[in-house]
Amino acid sequence: MKQFQLLLITMYISTAIGSLNTLPGCNDTCGAVSIPYPFGFSPGCYLPGFNLSCSNVNGTYQPFLSEYELVSIDLSSARARIKNTISSICHSPTGKITSHAGWVSLMYTPYRFSNTQNKVSLIGCETFAFVGIWQDSTWGFTGGCVSECPDLVGIENGTCSGIGCCQTTIPKGMNYYEVEFDSRYNNSMVYKFNPCSYVVLMEDAGFVFDTSYITTTALLHKKVPLVLDWAIRNQTCKDAIRAGTSYACVSGNSECINSTNDSGYWCKCSSGYQGNPYLIGGCQDINECVAINPCAKSSECHNTPGGYECLCPFGRHARGHDGACELQVSVIIGICISPLAMLLLGLGIYILRERRKLKKVKQKYFKQHGGWLLFEEMKSSKDYGFTIFSEEDIKKATNNYDNTQIIGHGGHGTVYKGILKGNVVAIKKCKFIDESQKKEFGKEMLILSEINHKNIVKLLGCCLEVEVPILVYEFISNGTLFQKIHDKKHGVCLSLENRLRIARESAEALTYLHSSASPPILHGDVKSSNILLDDNYTAKVSDFGASILAPNNEAQFVTLVQGTCGYLDPECLLTCQLTDKSDVFSFGVVLLELLTSKLPIYFDKPGDEKVLSSCFLAAMKEGRVQ
Repeated sequence: MKQFQLLLITMYISTAIGSLNTLPGCNDTCGAVSIPYPFGFSPGCYLPGFNLSCSNVNGTYQPFLSEYELVSIDLSSARARIKNTISSICHSPTGKITSHAGWVSLMYTPYRFSNTQNKVSLIGCETFAFVGIWQDSTWGFTGGCVSECPDLVGIENGTCSGIGCCQTTIPKGMNYYEVEFDSRYNNSMVYKFNPCSYVVLMEDAGFVFDTSYITTTALLHKKVPLVLDWAIRNQTCKDAIRAGTSYACVSGNSECINSTNDSGYWCKCSSGYQGNPYLIGGCQDINECVAINPCAKSSECHNTPGGYECLCPFGRHARGHDGACELQVSVIIGICISPLAMLLLGLGIYILRERRKLKKVKQKYFKQHGGWLLFEEMKSSKDYGFTIFSEEDIKKATNNYDNTQIIGHGGHGTVYKGILKGNVVAIKKCKFIDESQKKEFGKEMLILSEINHKNIVKLLGCCLEVEVPILVYEFISNGTLFQKIHDKKHGVCLSLENRLRIARESAEALTYLHSSASPPILHGDVKSSNILLDDNYTAKVSDFGASILAPNNEAQFVTLVQGTCGYLDPECLLTCQLTDKSDVFSFGVVLLELLTSKLPIYFDKPGDEKVLSSCFLAAMKEGRVQ
């Protein structure tokens, strides 16, 4: 895209400033070739050394630099191109050798062979040629190469690496060259497929090797382009500027460039200008807006001296080189910040209201569950090993009640394993709570937390700012007595000694609750699944979800219906009176489980055979117990 834009600019300028290509009254063309100043044909139309001739060749006018046909002149790069004849050496079947060793002399002129644009190219088999120069009246070797190919095998189109074709570079400052073929290389063995070999100094970009050059005489006497670097010789920019009157870069908006190929300097128009820097007023501004219109459709192109700018409507600014318009940041902020600010403000108010609402709900639950009474009791004594946890603490400990943390389900709730204060704990999320017990719940939790018995699971704390309170117990690692007796996969064969010890430890725990606790505590749901075992199979009575402190008729009934089938005292069901004897009856069922390893109830059996306690009583009456 960039090259295309430069081409358009060049075409535009060549049309716009054609009249400024040379001095007034001087010809600026010869045939189809443009001849800009400092080049010219007549005296006064060129700078010293830049004189040319224009001759009629077969009815067509062509410019010549000395005896060499001139192809083109480029002021912007200080280069010219001439035609150079290809040197050749040919062998006939009779052994006759015909050679044409060409030469080009540009001595005492402002021209040098371009060392960056040209190469010496040799084509042929069993051929060695070199290029020599005259320097200080002495013939010297500059460079050459050898091409060998006993046959056509290995010769490829486009490849010039020494097989059928070779190339070499030239040094800076060359203004004369002559070709020599080394006669010591005898190609009489290859003339049948390689009649002629060729050497030429030519423009490298114009040469592409073809295998037909080896087998034919297609290149014989042909001419190819040769690139010349030219300059105002014998002065640097600094010297020429100091000299003043002889300084060639006379146009405004022009620059002086020191030659990189021998001494001297040349001139070029500054960036954004194009034309002839060797003429007064020759470098003219490029109107990029007309030549290439570089700006995007959303902006307006405005030409400036040596450049252009892309102008945008108010509130927008140009982006990048193409000047595409986009909203200014300040405008974007102005447009966006109002609704965004309103949105953020509304969102902030909503979040604040929801947080306040949630806080009020938590405070409501905390108060309903007797949290303030519990808090006051705890303040009066700092010896309580009991903690009131926040809902955030519980969620964090259970990974937001992740199902993978569940270690048990009961009639009163779900038990999770978690970590609080660096300790592994059991967290029970209760399913419901009796409305009549809500106010006293916190106080009752504090009383239960004071239970200190080796065979009773320790209550460590609770969370009261939720709809149904959450209890935190010490974690017992070895499962329940029910699992050890009845679970076929995870059960173990408990010895009679262990069974009796577990029974004794459980009985001691119930005795403590009934007789030593103050006030006495009725468990209300004694069963094998509420007796936990540690790693040493020590019994730990747990799950006080159905426990009561100071029973009344209503509380007794509510607690009673929370018990477990198979363990409930029949008299308690009839009278709705929960007593310590109710716990003893349930414990008796646990003893039967320990002694018989049978389930407390079988739903698939008829009548009294369903319940283990009924079966045992019937067996006692009938004398079937052994």
